[in-house]
Amino acid sequence: MELLVLLYGLSIIYFLFTIWKRFDEKRDQECYILDYQCYKPTDDRMLDTEFSGEVIKRTKNLGLNEYKFLLKAIVSAGIGEQTYAPRIMFAGREESPTLIDSISEMEEFFFDSVGKLLDRSGLSPSQIDVLVVNVSMLSVVPSLAARIINRYKMREDVKVYNLTGMGCSASLISVDIVRHVFKSHRNLNALVVTSESLSPNWYSGNDRSMILSNCLFRSGGCAILLTNKRSLKDRAMLRLKCLVRTHHGAKDDSYGCCIQREDDQGLLGFHLAKNLPKAATRAFVDNLRVIAPKILPLRELLRFMAVWIHWKISKLSSSSKNSSMKGGLKEKPPLINFKTGVDHFCIHTGGKAVIDGIGVNLNLSEYDLEPARMTLHRFGNTSASSLWYVLGYMEAKRRLKKGDTIFMISFGAGFKCNSCLWEVVRDLKADGNVWNDDVEHYPPEKLTNPFMEKYGWIQDEDLSTFKLPE
Repeated sequence: MELLVLLYGLSIIYFLFTIWKRFDEKRDQECYILDYQCYKPTDDRMLDTEFSGEVIKRTKNLGLNEYKFLLKAIVSAGIGEQTYAPRIMFAGREESPTLIDSISEMEEFFFDSVGKLLDRSGLSPSQIDVLVVNVSMLSVVPSLAARIINRYKMREDVKVYNLTGMGCSASLISVDIVRHVFKSHRNLNALVVTSESLSPNWYSGNDRSMILSNCLFRSGGCAILLTNKRSLKDRAMLRLKCLVRTHHGAKDDSYGCCIQREDDQGLLGFHLAKNLPKAATRAFVDNLRVIAPKILPLRELLRFMAVWIHWKISKLSSSSKNSSMKGGLKEKPPLINFKTGVDHFCIHTGGKAVIDGIGVNLNLSEYDLEPARMTLHRFGNTSASSLWYVLGYMEAKRRLKKGDTIFMISFGAGFKCNSCLWEVVRDLKADGNVWNDDVEHYPPEKLTNPFMEKYGWIQDEDLSTFKLPE
């Protein structure tokens, strides 16, 4: 009898130990952000209206119709006069880039932001266990990751991932890679470096679908330090709660809507198709369908289900009553309320239309959209790093308090939509923030730029008599 009791007791102890062990292991799989550093180029790389006009005028393949298109695109883009371009633009060599131009642009960012991040965190390069670098439109040998390792003399056993071709959503892909490494290895520090190389990617042709990328993309980048060490969690800023990736590369129209290719003249550029908004919406909806149950309270999911069923029944009933008519009233479908589970929205600054579209689909207020709009105006579309400038704006405005949640949404070529939810683990004070010198001036009263005022006369020009002034 005593032996039986002992066996039962040991079984219970073993069961409890197994549960504790699994719980303990899960704690070592958490993904925290210790710190991040957005890149702010020097003022001599700043694009104002005057210089932007000079760059456009020296692009010889453009005519009056292209100038009119560019003027409309720039004015409506939501981009201001303080964004940055690579040095090759100021040297007037954007149509003849060299390999050194491309590498120098990246190294200027790497050495500034990674250095500042490591200094501020107190970590040495030898303490970095995982390095993930994403720069979509530049692939060199040795890799950009290898250049960082060489510069900072990192350990020979550092786990390295060098990503290219992932587009504007690459930084969340990088975080996802780190998250999966953290699940199988304890006590690691990871460095994610995200940027885009503009030096070799200026389009000098006249295809409108490819000219547009010249208007939107600007220089920038971000270095992010992550960890799963329990001993560092009290120093952390954010904790990753969930991350969802959606890839529509199997759909031909989605695959081709955002693609690097040559135009009819053989000039290389980045093609943005007319069906891009449709492809983005489709990927966005599919992504939300997966992540919503992970981040929203059950009461909101049940409420939305009930409202949606009622709307569907009402729509079917209305259609049957109006079957003999040309058409009835088209009621909008109900929207799920993401604010029931999200405090802040960190939206990719792909352009004003992207921000507006997400705002409509998620029923967001101007307060919710302000960080993305201001980031687009001040820094432009910095590709995969843009999310972190938006996060920096929230931090500089002292919006992020302990316990708040941040929903990040990004889009990229492929076509991809990636999103994740972060939890703020301590009140953030914006030490060393890229916005510190500018945040007092934001939001400005108006976001309009002077392009229409300076170049609006182009709208009244006639194709047969037009001559570009010297």
